[in-house]
Amino acid sequence: MKRAPAAKTAAARTTAAKTAAARTAAAKTAAAKATAAESTAAEAAPDETTGSATVQDAQPAPEAPATPEAAAPATPTVKPPAKKPASPRKPVQRKPAAASATTGASTPAAPKAAPRTPSKPRTPARRPAQRPAPASVVRDLDPNRISLSISGLTKKFGSTTAVAGIDIDVPQGSFYGIVGPNGAGKTTTLSMATGLLRPGGGSITVFGHDVWRDPAAAKRLIGVLPDRLRLFDRLTGRQLLHYSGTLRGLDSATVRQRADDLTVAFGLEDAINRLVSDYSVGMTKKIALASSMIHSPRILVLDEPFESVDPVSAANVVEILERYVAGGGTVVLSSHSMDMIQRVCDRVAIIVEGRVLSKGTVDEVREGGTLEERFIELAGGRKSAEGMEWLLSSSD
Repeated sequence: MKRAPAAKTAAARTTAAKTAAARTAAAKTAAAKATAAESTAAEAAPDETTGSATVQDAQPAPEAPATPEAAAPATPTVKPPAKKPASPRKPVQRKPAAASATTGASTPAAPKAAPRTPSKPRTPARRPAQRPAPASVVRDLDPNRISLSISGLTKKFGSTTAVAGIDIDVPQGSFYGIVGPNGAGKTTTLSMATGLLRPGGGSITVFGHDVWRDPAAAKRLIGVLPDRLRLFDRLTGRQLLHYSGTLRGLDSATVRQRADDLTVAFGLEDAINRLVSDYSVGMTKKIALASSMIHSPRILVLDEPFESVDPVSAANVVEILERYVAGGGTVVLSSHSMDMIQRVCDRVAIIVEGRVLSKGTVDEVREGGTLEERFIELAGGRKSAEGMEWLLSSSD
């Protein structure tokens, strides 16, 4: 009677062992099913590079009881994970090399690009060939007939010597150009030659009349366009021309006729009745030049007449001056335009630091080259721009 509980205890142990074995077997079975589901989903899913949908990982199923006694405490049986419908595969563009490496198929290798030859260094651009010097203007002039004679002219401003003994003879009927760098003494020389500035020494004659001993007779023959214009700019253009002609002793009818002609010649029709103070710099230069010509002088002395004048107006002015010279007049002008000087002038003088370094016909002065090259040579050559590295770096 006392052995019965022991037998029951042994039977219970046997049952527990069977239950544990059943649970282990069930776990192995669930793990095998999950592995099979994953492999099936991996085979059905597209390649990772195509970006298709992936199958969710299957969760391992809990252990199932092998016997009815263990069924109560066990968790519910896990159903195999449902497969998601595979999305349509997208065509994958594979490189030939990758395809052959993956599939092992013998695909023809892509032709290799030809080796790139190193580019040759760029040849520096050649400088444009120098333009030949334009043919100089030749006028048959009598060297003994002098319209303007400057001899030993000097001028000092304090301790600064502006003009240091200039000698120039301008033949009658010539187109005479005076060139030089800034501060060379061109404006000072022309101002003394026209009676606007008293010289320190030397003599100046206009058609034989001394500018400073007989100023009235000399200035009657001169038309002047000074460098620094001082005009009665509260007058209209027409009034200024009338005033200039009246001062020169012309009657009203003659002044009106010449004023109309000059207005058309210089293209001032639209501005002739406006105040000179409203003129642009170029228009002011043109009305001043017209005022200097209204009394028909025998010599015109013009200081920078083409400064601030547009090319069209400058061409018209040159044509007017050439007609004036062809009619027997004489023009003396200063300018920084070497090309214009050698195109229209028959004689030229180069002034540097108050001295005449070269003068004569244009061909004699430029010595087979261009007037600009000769000017640069006599003026000391081009200056180097070393030490300006700071200009190449921009500042924030």
